[in-house]
Amino acid sequence: MNLPLQAVMQTFCIEARERIAELEAGLLTLEQAPSDTEALSAVFRAAHTIKGSAGMLGLDAVSAFTHGFEDVLDALRTGARRFEHRLGELLLLAADHLALLLDAAEAGEVPDAALQAAGTALLQALHEEPQASAVPALPPAPVPIPVERERPAAETGGPEFWHLSVRFGPDALRNGFDPLGCLRYLHTLGRVLRVVTLTDALPDWAGFDAETCFLGFEIDLDSSHERETIAATFEFVADDCTLHILPPNSQAAQYLDLIRALPEDDLSIGEILVRSGCLSRLELEQGLRAQAQAAAGSKRLGELLVDRHCVDADVVRAALERQAHGRTRRTAEAHTLRVQAPRLDELIERIGELVTVGAGATLLARELGLPALDELATTLNRLVSGIRDNALQLRMVPIGETFARFPRVVRDLGQELGKDIDLELCGEDTELDKAIVEPLVDPLMHLVRNAVDHGIEPLAVRRARGKPGVGRVRLSARHEGANMLIEVADDGGGLDGERIRSKAVAAGLIGAGEHLDAQGLARLIFAPGLSTRDTVTDVSGRGVGLEVVQRNIEALRGSIEIESEAGAGTTVRLRLPLTLAIIDGFLIRCAGTSFVLPLDQVEECLDFDVAALHAPPRQLDLRGRPLPLIRLHEFFGLGTPCGRRASVVVVRCGERRAGLLVDELLGEFQTVIKPLGPLFEHLRALGGTTILGSGEVALIVDVPALFALAAARTPPASSLPAPAKLACA
Repeated sequence: MNLPLQAVMQTFCIEARERIAELEAGLLTLEQAPSDTEALSAVFRAAHTIKGSAGMLGLDAVSAFTHGFEDVLDALRTGARRFEHRLGELLLLAADHLALLLDAAEAGEVPDAALQAAGTALLQALHEEPQASAVPALPPAPVPIPVERERPAAETGGPEFWHLSVRFGPDALRNGFDPLGCLRYLHTLGRVLRVVTLTDALPDWAGFDAETCFLGFEIDLDSSHERETIAATFEFVADDCTLHILPPNSQAAQYLDLIRALPEDDLSIGEILVRSGCLSRLELEQGLRAQAQAAAGSKRLGELLVDRHCVDADVVRAALERQAHGRTRRTAEAHTLRVQAPRLDELIERIGELVTVGAGATLLARELGLPALDELATTLNRLVSGIRDNALQLRMVPIGETFARFPRVVRDLGQELGKDIDLELCGEDTELDKAIVEPLVDPLMHLVRNAVDHGIEPLAVRRARGKPGVGRVRLSARHEGANMLIEVADDGGGLDGERIRSKAVAAGLIGAGEHLDAQGLARLIFAPGLSTRDTVTDVSGRGVGLEVVQRNIEALRGSIEIESEAGAGTTVRLRLPLTLAIIDGFLIRCAGTSFVLPLDQVEECLDFDVAALHAPPRQLDLRGRPLPLIRLHEFFGLGTPCGRRASVVVVRCGERRAGLLVDELLGEFQTVIKPLGPLFEHLRALGGTTILGSGEVALIVDVPALFALAAARTPPASSLPAPAKLACA
């Protein structure tokens, strides 16, 4: 397999998995609303697209299985079969089997005998479902019908076959597409009556490039399929071709419009249509004559406007030239461009280096005191900031692609546990960095499964508590400043604090007499090896799921909050940065060491007179509210502060706030995040490093981890001195 074909196969597998996700979502919708014809049509279209693309690439196993799958869906569309729970189960299993066939195709392997036998048995079970004669039929799904076919019988009389005009783009061959593969697939849809190959676009020998495609086809097809089915033949090459389709019984005016839309000479295309029987010679001559008269009329109108001094002659000439060249080829609409992730990462890396260089230029301009250089550096930083934002936007993907897999998870797990559960998804359009979305799948999977298994009570318990029989799990996402807030909530029984305590004591995680507040008890569920289940099942009981959640979220520089109410349910909140590449930071210095705080977590800065107090307190009084104080020089073991005056930076993480005692405030700073090396990656409260414009390395503070460590080191509140008043300017 050559490289272009590998790229085509990779693209096919990506798109096919997207279609499988659509197919699965549609089937889940049909389980709740069997008469939803739109969902049924969406499922059918997804299967049909996979079948057509697989057939073009020669993936016979995928195409054959999907064809049998599609037959059952077509019977549902036409009302020959009725959607029932058992059939829905089999169709979901068929979607799973299709994913396995795609895995084999992507690996370049032929499905083994066991996989093929499973597919055969699955198709047999699908086709053995009871027919409509035994049950009432559903109303057939609406099938899109081309507008051209909805004409009174008196207006018909054109050729009784489809006519296709196809022009492949110059990069079709380079992208690994075989134009003849599309033609071969058309034979499976009906009888190809005529194919005329056009080579008008071929250059002379000196300009010929063997990798550039110059092909175009005029095709007559006798088929009973709808327009969308025929058009799907070219769906996989849609970005590299222009396609026009005229249905049977089209009128001469429609063929004349087609002639005007095609890039070749009108007369040559007209001759092809005459020989095909689409137009009579008289119709062709009359149409071309009317077209010439219209063009002449435009010219005469332009001359009249010039004579009357309404417009300039150059304007008319330019308009007529645009009209003359308007038929060469219609401008292609903007298409989605797929970019390989490593290339995008490399671009972000280069922009990060540019940010560092820009910071160096700003520093140099300030040191030299040259206004012109300072202005130039400011402009450079503004442009770099815009490029940075645009580049980071390219890595943002909707989190809905991740959420889409959970309806199936909740459905299957609910059936396994004998619970009826409704999953609510909110904020699927919220965008997050792709580098964060992918590692987020496992934590969300554990949290959702935990909500279904541990959170939602059995049916008898819910009814005894006066709750509805259907449990509710809510998975939502939204932006909160420069962070993403994801919530997994359930309306179950809430956390049992006493049970968690007893299990933690038994596991040696806390002492028997140790006191923990509600939040401390709740956070114990993330401890390794802790489970409130007495027995191990396929779903839970090993005490590793939530440990994975905490480890992965901390690796993403995120934080976890838990809110639970006995008998009312539990909500787990995940706060994550929107990106891991470049952030807006706030540069500070403490005991000669530079630190960067995420700017979105900085609330305010205040002056602090260290010499006014014998020892800085543990708490401050900020406008009548106590504010915990973290002395960074002491926390990181940096020695004594550099001066008698200092500053307090008030930072927030969720609902928690604290003041950081620092020596200097150096202002905002675009921060390119560099990961800590292997020797230091175990350190907590540090989220990475960055390089300043001067070449100095600054440490990026992980505020959530800093809060957690500082809370663990702080003595109980009863032993703290009274909060000191904050001396601020």
